[in-house]
Order: sequence, then structure tokens, then C-alpha cells
Amino acid sequence: MTEFHVDPSGDDSWPGTAERPFAGLHRARDAVRDLIRDPAGTATGDVVVQLRAGTHVLTAPFELTEADSGRDGHRIVYQAHGYGTAGQEEVVVSGGREITGWRIEDGVWLADVGDLDTRQLYVDGRRVERAAIDGLPGTVTMTETGYESDSAAPRAWHNPADVEFVYRGVYPWTEARCGVAAVTTRTDSGGATVITMAQPGFGWALDLYNSAWEGNINRGPGLPTRVENDVTFLTEPGTFVLDRSRPGHHVLRYLPLTGEAPDRTRVVAPVLETLLRATGTSGVSFRGLVFADATWLRPGRAEGFLHYHGSGYYEGGPVDKVELVEGQAWVTVPRESARIPACVVIEDGVRVAVEHCRFTRMGAAGLELTGGTDVSVRGCDFDTLSAGAVSVTGAANPLVEDNWIHHTGLEFTGSPGIAVLGTKGCTVAHNQVEEVPHCGIVAGPAEGTRILRNLTVGTMGVLADGGGVYLSGPQGDSHENGAVIRGNVIKDTRTPYNFALYTDYGAAWVTVEENVVARADNTAVLQVTPPLDNVIYRGNFWDADPVGVDDVPAGVTYEDNTTLPDEEKLTAATAAIQRDAGLLNPRSR
Repeated sequence: MTEFHVDPSGDDSWPGTAERPFAGLHRARDAVRDLIRDPAGTATGDVVVQLRAGTHVLTAPFELTEADSGRDGHRIVYQAHGYGTAGQEEVVVSGGREITGWRIEDGVWLADVGDLDTRQLYVDGRRVERAAIDGLPGTVTMTETGYESDSAAPRAWHNPADVEFVYRGVYPWTEARCGVAAVTTRTDSGGATVITMAQPGFGWALDLYNSAWEGNINRGPGLPTRVENDVTFLTEPGTFVLDRSRPGHHVLRYLPLTGEAPDRTRVVAPVLETLLRATGTSGVSFRGLVFADATWLRPGRAEGFLHYHGSGYYEGGPVDKVELVEGQAWVTVPRESARIPACVVIEDGVRVAVEHCRFTRMGAAGLELTGGTDVSVRGCDFDTLSAGAVSVTGAANPLVEDNWIHHTGLEFTGSPGIAVLGTKGCTVAHNQVEEVPHCGIVAGPAEGTRILRNLTVGTMGVLADGGGVYLSGPQGDSHENGAVIRGNVIKDTRTPYNFALYTDYGAAWVTVEENVVARADNTAVLQVTPPLDNVIYRGNFWDADPVGVDDVPAGVTYEDNTTLPDEEKLTAATAAIQRDAGLLNPRSR
């Protein structure tokens, strides 16, 4: 085995030894690359990059390619020093910038931050919200270009171009964001306040969000439920505003909590959007690292963030009408969607392992696995994320196991904890997903997906129409290569409209067995559109019958399931299942 060492207090001109470590990850990567390319073959065994304690600040994404792969069956390992021992060091790989040089005006901290652009802020590691108000003041009507109000309050906004409207519940499963372009006074209508929204985002929203339900037809996003990021909103301690009214001379404003002082409070603004990107890399491991402090600026552009479902959002293009109830209810849906990115990305990896890492303080999703074979994420913690935790797309034999996911989707509330799409032989097992705003685990069309012995608690905390475990579309072409949802425990699915264990939208070749569902609005549903096909519900335990159990459709087999409304009886009957579900190695923080 060969080792290199990296220490924030090191020097990139040093040789990377324990006594004289490198200062940066990029320098260590280049040293590893030179070593494995050495024609003399001096590298034997694994190559391990030991990261010493402290915050390793990145000024550019850390990128790996095929050239950074392990050779001859050996691995390249990036790990915290002392990994796996009682002496393991706390190593943070950060894309943030510490804010200093504060001055205080009327109790508000102000810092000149140059051209800094960010959507998040962390104070002593705690995520603080952007200053906001609930909805628009006055009597408001929506127009083709924005809104009109009889309130003069929006005219006092310091910089309308900084302001962002949030639309929670455009559809029950949707939360959108659009920016403001300008605020003016209409002189020909009694001085009404005219709010002109940024384009093309608002125009796209008018095209995308259209529906009919119970005889009512709705067009566009409606009125905002929340309005964010203006100096006039900064009234709640522990919130912030980024004032970009002077290009190149942005000002960060923070209203502190009681007891906070600039000389003893660490304030970090995330700057990078990507911390790590590994493309075409094989035989690489990341162990015991904390990835933190990244943002995602795309929602603040003129296109807005037109969320539709899950991690998908609209960027223009055709919109289709989907009829839910013939002649009575329909919605419009985008024909194509983009996906919220992750701040750590592994593309087309082979035998890449992410083990016992933490992903925190990120403005997008945590970890994205795209393509590749035999990629795994095990024993990791995901928390304080603006979007979801783990997404796996188009990979063969990926493994997502023993991960603790909580307090995610803090900004983009439709984001699932774990999302799987287009994979072959994906296993999602023994994860614990709790306190998330929408679905816990989502699987779209794929082949051979296994969702086994996971625990979800407190899912669907904000948006509706989802579940602790949600699966849709065809999952293979037989039960041999179809999906299996087995041994999962799903508790406290919270919104007033949900199906805790949800096979939806033409799910086919699915076996749902030996799961436990308690305290949900609906435990499951057997009748969906398009209908379920070759779906087996067998040996499950519920505290209430699924919707449709009295008239099981032709495509569903429903047998040997047990309904126990009494919680004590349900707990006693399912003790073994509940004991085996969730984390293999429980942990707390």
C-alpha cells in the first residue's frame, strides 16, 4: 500500500508524506495519477490518500476521470485519517466561504461580499432561512405578466430583482419558484401596484400549471404562498438577505439570534455548486469524509424553478394534458423534465464505493449515481439538504444500503429521500428515511429493483400525493426480473392525502410482501390510472385496509394480508419485521 497525506496546513510543494503533507486534494490527486502512470510500476497494492482533520476548502470542483482509477484490482482510496478506528479524524470537504468583516447597523450584521451569489447560509453549522413574508399583501389578482395589488408595500422592496415567489401546492405534489423583474405603480387604475415577473419563467408557469377538478378550471401558478429575499423582510432573528442591487458589490445581511456575536460566530456561505465529480472512474473509494457547503443557483435565474414532480422541473417545451377522470378532471404535465443536480456526482463509475460519509449543508441534492456498474453507497448520513439525498439513474447493480436520511428537501420540497430510475438490479436496503417533505423512497421504471427492509418515518411532511415508498411504471417483464418491495416499515406518513406504500401509474411486475404500514392517511391503493398490472400484495400488515380492497382490480393479486387497527396488536404481530427494518448500524448525532 502507498499513502499520501493532505492537511489544510500543509504545502503543495511538499512530498505528501505524513510529516510533510500536501495542502490540497487536487495536488494529491495529481500525485496519485503520476504514481499509477509510472512505467516503472512503483505502486503496489492500494493507494490511500489520508485526509487530516480540519476543513479542506475547495475553490474548484474536485474532479476524477478514468485516469484516476485503481489498477490491477487495487483501489484508490480517499479517506479520513484513522478511518474505522476510535481515532478517526473529522474531515470536512467544503465548497463554502467564511464571511468576515462584519459591521453592525441597527442590530443587523452587514458584510460586503463582492460578487458572491448564494441561496443558503450557515451560522455555526446551522442552516438559516432567507428572510420572507407569507404571501403578497393586499387584494391581489394574477395577470398575464404577474400580479396587481391594492397594497403599496411591494413598492418599498429594496431590490425587486432579488425577490423570489414560492408557490406551495400548485398541484398537491408541486412547489414552484419564480423571480420578480420589477415593481411599478399603475397610474391609470387608482395607483395599483404592478408586479412584473421575470421571463420566461412566469410565462412557462402559465403554460405548465393548468388543471380541472370538480368543475373548477385553474390556470397558472396562482398566488404565491411565500415571498423571499428582500431587506424589508428581515425582521425575524436568525434569517438573512443577500442584496445584489449593486453588481459586484453585493451585501449580505444577517439578523442574529440572541447571544450571537461576529467575533465568536462562524458564518459560511456556500459558493461551489459541485464538490466532487468522478467520471468514468473505477476502483475508487471515499471513506469517512464530510461533504458540505455547496449551493445551486439555477432556481434564481429568470427561468425560475418550475417543479412538477419528485426531482423533476420544467425548462420549456411541449406540455401534455392528462385526463384523470374522463370529462371531469385533468392536469397538464411536461413532456420532458430536467432533474435537480447533486453536489457530489459519480458518472459511469465501476466499483466506486462511498462509505460512511456525511453529506450536509447543500443547496441541491446530496449524491447522484448515474450509469456505471457495481457502484455503492453504504453507511452514509444525509441531512440539511435543499433537495433529496441519493439519486440513482441508469446504473447496473447499484447498492444503497444502511444510510440515514433526514431533514432533506428543505428548499425543494418535492424531492424524495432516495430516487431510483432506469436501473437494472438496484438494491435499496436497510435505509432509514425520516422527516422529509414528500416521498421517502421512489422507484420509477426499471428492472429488478429490490426495496428491502427500509424504515421510513415522518415522510410526506409538506406536500401531498406520495408515500413512504412510492413505485411507478413497468419494473421488468416477469416476476423474476420485476420489483420486490419486502420487509419495509412505513410509519407516520403525514399529509392528509397520501398512500404510504404506493404502487402508482401503471406499475407492473411488482411483488409487495411482508411490509408494515401504520399511521397514514391511506395505507395503500389498488386502483390507479393507468391501472396496475401483475402486481402482488401478499403478507402485508396494515392498521387500515388499502383503498380499493373491496373491489380488487384484475391486474392485482391481493392475498394473506392482515389489517390490525389496534396499534399494540399490530406491533406484537410484526415485531420481527420491525426489528429487521432500518439501519444495520443505528447512529445518532
